[in-house]
Amino acid sequence: MLNPIDALLAEKGVLLADGATGTNLFDMGLVSGEAPELWNETAPEKIAALHQGFVDAGADIILTNSFGGTRHRLKLHDAQDRVFELNRLAAEIACDVAASADRKVVVAGSVGPTGELLQPLGALTYDDAVEAFAEQIEGLKAGGAEVAWIETMSSPEEIRAAAEAAIRVGLPYTFTASFDTAGRTMMGLAPKDIHAVTDGLAAAPLGVGANCGVGASDILASLFDMTEAAPAATVIVKGNCGIPEFRGTEIHYSGTPELMAEYVRLAVDGGARIIGGCCGTSFEHLNAMRLALDAHHKGARPALETVIERIGPMRNKIASESGAASAPPRRERRRARG
Repeated sequence: MLNPIDALLAEKGVLLADGATGTNLFDMGLVSGEAPELWNETAPEKIAALHQGFVDAGADIILTNSFGGTRHRLKLHDAQDRVFELNRLAAEIACDVAASADRKVVVAGSVGPTGELLQPLGALTYDDAVEAFAEQIEGLKAGGAEVAWIETMSSPEEIRAAAEAAIRVGLPYTFTASFDTAGRTMMGLAPKDIHAVTDGLAAAPLGVGANCGVGASDILASLFDMTEAAPAATVIVKGNCGIPEFRGTEIHYSGTPELMAEYVRLAVDGGARIIGGCCGTSFEHLNAMRLALDAHHKGARPALETVIERIGPMRNKIASESGAASAPPRRERRRARG
């Protein structure tokens, strides 16, 4: 039997994943420092509205509101004993929305980093990380999630722990890293090396790729490295909506719907098979991305200079040359998943 992502890829060729969770929930009233996962119980209608907005905009894949759903993240909100319940609710809300759609919509269970460092850099053991991810993924599976969507990772070891947990629980999985530090993850993983991270595990990923990071140009540069290293792989890109900018104490994203539509065209030409948006990507942006995807016929692989000309300069390159970091604060990326 085909897994849900491969089955939909066979039908459509390229899939559209959803947009931002956190930044859209902030617009719905989420307070900075509040756990979005708690809204699965206290404001399920808002979470359902988030998913419905992305389905209406044309998403083929929606991610559950469970990015910070491990015990390590939930303990910051005294909810470490509610991992299974909150993740099950997250999946049930998304599945209810997907079931009412007039087409197949895949529900992927969002699994973000624990926020802890694994040994020897930190105190978390690899086995404990596997246990924490398995606890979360059990809840997601019980709620109906079809895929474990491991995302915004920096550490290869943490990716591998989450993947091992998904295999143990019995869910297929994907994983994406955030290449936000001079073109690598904070723990030094390069895009070209991402394909080997889960080598030797009992099941291979359905797709690998990049999400979040800095801006659209940078994630496309990572895409080119990933598809060059493994041309036949299913590669995912889920880029931020332009460049994050501080306006007072708030973060705004510079990307317009037109820019995100252009990002989609370039991503298709660069070999991406699953394309979505991360921080700042609204329903309006995603609708423009859907229209662009449906109208576009894959062209020649673009040069990086073409990307920069069409959607703007790379920021990681500037950061690596000048030391000026342009990424949003880790709290925004970690809690919001976009």
